[in-house]
Amino acid sequence: MTPPPAKQPTALAPAQPAGERPADAVPPRLDSLPPLRVDGRMDRLRARLAGDGIDAAVITAATNVAWLTGFGGSNGTVVVTVDGAVLVTDSRYADQAPEQLEAAGCDAEVVIAGDPAPVGAERFGAASVVGLEATIAWGEQKRWAAATTAELAPMAEVVEELRAVKDPAELARIEAAAAIADEALEEIRPRLRAGVSEIEIQRGIDDAIRARGATGPAYDTIVASGPNSALPHARPTGRELAPGDLVIIDAGAVVEGYRSDMTRTFVVGEPSAETVDMIELVARAQAAGVAAVRPGAAAGAVDDACRSVIDEAGFGAAFIHGTGHGVGLDIHELPRVRSGATAILRPGHVLTVEPGVYVSGVGGVRVEDSVVVTASGCRALTRHPKDPRP
Repeated sequence: MTPPPAKQPTALAPAQPAGERPADAVPPRLDSLPPLRVDGRMDRLRARLAGDGIDAAVITAATNVAWLTGFGGSNGTVVVTVDGAVLVTDSRYADQAPEQLEAAGCDAEVVIAGDPAPVGAERFGAASVVGLEATIAWGEQKRWAAATTAELAPMAEVVEELRAVKDPAELARIEAAAAIADEALEEIRPRLRAGVSEIEIQRGIDDAIRARGATGPAYDTIVASGPNSALPHARPTGRELAPGDLVIIDAGAVVEGYRSDMTRTFVVGEPSAETVDMIELVARAQAAGVAAVRPGAAAGAVDDACRSVIDEAGFGAAFIHGTGHGVGLDIHELPRVRSGATAILRPGHVLTVEPGVYVSGVGGVRVEDSVVVTASGCRALTRHPKDPRP
């Protein structure tokens, strides 16, 4: 894309105070997080299934299994009926599964078996319609079809919609993960100078995240400099930062399964006029998007708020992705925040607001915060300063 004519270089704006943690607030400590309980989640799912005309459900997605039961193993299937639930897993988890379910407040039965279909089918009872998660592979669908005479119906994002609204214990873990990523980026900022490679910076951030007690990065940390920053999901390379480079850093942490997501854009040395324009434009767009997050608003309205600012500046074609997404046990969850999205925001929704502008041959700018919808608006969970100067 050809950007608007460049102005003479101007001073970068100072760090924006918007979204900073209140002076009397501190991030949750890892050693004092509230208990993570799943009480009531099965009943919420049963109510949703009843409304959809489904008598029983088969849940296999690992994050959905974890959310429903508290089980953290790699192999688990949950069968939910009108009056009970069973977790089927293998012998590796014979001790772990009952312990985790009890600690989380889940009263589901645990059965050790190689094939969950016969076990689940025994518990369907009089169920005439059984819901299978739409992500279940074709081979698994065939096994369930062979095990029962009930009608099998696809379930698309049923548990995911329930998961989208976070409870206080979930929010505490996301905020703790966000604080760790904030601190890790603060530690690495002095190293954002000419001659340091993208991979060195990525490794430094990832090490700092782990050193602060997180399980690890929430996703593959993005460090993209110079022309690489024009690629929204560029992978870090051995490229060394150079004077005038834009540097996009997209980083998050995982705390007890819950993830954070944040992006900041920096500039090495003195910025060009074009770079200043891009940074200031995306900052305005991101602030407009955050201001649009409130209960009752459509998710698409947040995208509209960001996109209109960028469109008016003549960079509309350079904003090449949606404005955001939900965050939780998965890095991309509901609600989706993109043009035309109709999901209505509710208190407890956690979502990202991350507009960006990308110009081939010049570079890119993206600023992203994870925010939680509150009763009156939203609160930022990621609070690293937005000042682009390292």
